[in-house]
Amino acid sequence: MATDTTPPAQPAGLRESKKQETRQLISDQATRLFISQGFEQTTIAEIAAAARVAKKTVTNYFARKEDLALDHQDAFIASLAHTVAVRRSGESALTALRRAFMDAAAAADPVSGFAGPEFARMIADSPTLTACLRSLHDQRESALAQALVAATGAPPDDITARTAAGLLGTVHRILFQRIQDLTLAGHPNSKITETITAEATRAFDLLEPSLGDYAVA
Repeated sequence: MATDTTPPAQPAGLRESKKQETRQLISDQATRLFISQGFEQTTIAEIAAAARVAKKTVTNYFARKEDLALDHQDAFIASLAHTVAVRRSGESALTALRRAFMDAAAAADPVSGFAGPEFARMIADSPTLTACLRSLHDQRESALAQALVAATGAPPDDITARTAAGLLGTVHRILFQRIQDLTLAGHPNSKITETITAEATRAFDLLEPSLGDYAVA
């Protein structure tokens, strides 16, 4: 009787775990190379070699080279919209976003901009990544506008929701860049948190008269 020599299929959980490990390995090696020799100067072939995988494997996991550098972009884009969607009862969108930002600043959350001096320098030195980050801010603002539409029951093209998203998105964009600037200036996270918390209070206070009662849960 013939013996079946086909190796048993791996359980779905194990396959998924190995895929995540490969993805993280590629991302880590790419970041290391981007930081050491620059984003524009690093090739997909070099990343594949460093991770000991084929070039095709890299592009299967990361469609664009920028995706290798900005690996948390999905979480970044969804962050403000998610905060509005899960805001507390009686809480306005502004109050929820203010609270979430303060919590993120206290935790030195990388998604809020606390990515360290090497990462901040990598972005600042790359025109491609700088442009990509601007696009991510725009996408985050658009997602926030959709969340505000859902929160208020307004039509999809409601000018109030779009304007509110623009104002709230701009404050977050400015604060993100401020964290990056303070990081590049050599300030430790503890000092950045202290500075940005005080500045965020002033920035959000400017929006209070117009948005303090908007989109209350």
